Amino acid sequence: MTRSATSGPTRPATSPRRPAASRPSRPATSRPRRRGERSTAGSVALHGTLLLASFVALFPVAWLAWISLGPDKTDFLHAGEIAGKASLSNYTTVLSDTDFLHWVGNSLIVSLGTCLVGVFVSASAAYAVSRMRFPGHRQLMWTFLVTQMFPFAILIVPLYNILAGLDLLDTYWALIAVNLTQAVPYCAWLLKGYFDTIPHEIDEAGRVDGLTPFGTFWRLVLPLARPGMAVAAFYTFLTAWAEFAFASVFLLSSDKYTLPIGLATFVSEHDQQWNLMAATGVLIAIPAAAFFYLVQRHLVTGLTAGAAKS
Repeated sequence: MTRSATSGPTRPATSPRRPAASRPSRPATSRPRRRGERSTAGSVALHGTLLLASFVALFPVAWLAWISLGPDKTDFLHAGEIAGKASLSNYTTVLSDTDFLHWVGNSLIVSLGTCLVGVFVSASAAYAVSRMRFPGHRQLMWTFLVTQMFPFAILIVPLYNILAGLDLLDTYWALIAVNLTQAVPYCAWLLKGYFDTIPHEIDEAGRVDGLTPFGTFWRLVLPLARPGMAVAAFYTFLTAWAEFAFASVFLLSSDKYTLPIGLATFVSEHDQQWNLMAATGVLIAIPAAAFFYLVQRHLVTGLTAGAAKS
């Protein structure tokens, strides 16, 4: 005999929920750190290091700018007193009473000439080594590297004799040529590594379209290598802009002085005009900073790509 469905009380399908207060709480567990994720202490240490490095890099520039506001040439000895008498008189003196603008023109001629010629020569050499196999192509790059091992001071005398024999002393071309000896080897290595990252199929497509090797290089490869070219241009420009040793020997007349040589005229045997030197140093940095601003969006890409292969 089966039990009737109504013969007894029915059991509830589920047991009643216990109050929330009576539920056992789960132990709190910290979120596992993902791979590559820094801990809080690591982030604090990293940002602290970056702040310290930024301070070390920016402090000399800020100090130079502060000293340039002191009207007296001895204000750098007590910089705290500059706040009460700060002025732009040093900048007015440099711009109106010296040949600063003439020095800027000479430096721009030398720097832009070195930049244009150096980037073209180094790019041509790097492309040839990257794409072509000719006798001595490996030795060419090692020769570029070996030339960087010698101090440039020991090259002054032989270069002076060579330039004197070619009647190039006291000319812009002399300074551009000797600056290229510093800039081209480094830029050739940099651009060679960058050209190695560009697919060879692009060169083959250029040949199919009837382009010459130089046409392929000029019309197809160079536009793709703009980040690397920007790094090379920035390096060659700064190399010539701040060069002092060669310019002090190969430039003989005052009308050919570049900015580093003009800056040195504020220091003589019996007098040092540190306030004018500081103001001139700040003014010299402005064109270099402007050039950096123009190419900065390509610099990181060009440096990292150029380091991928070499």
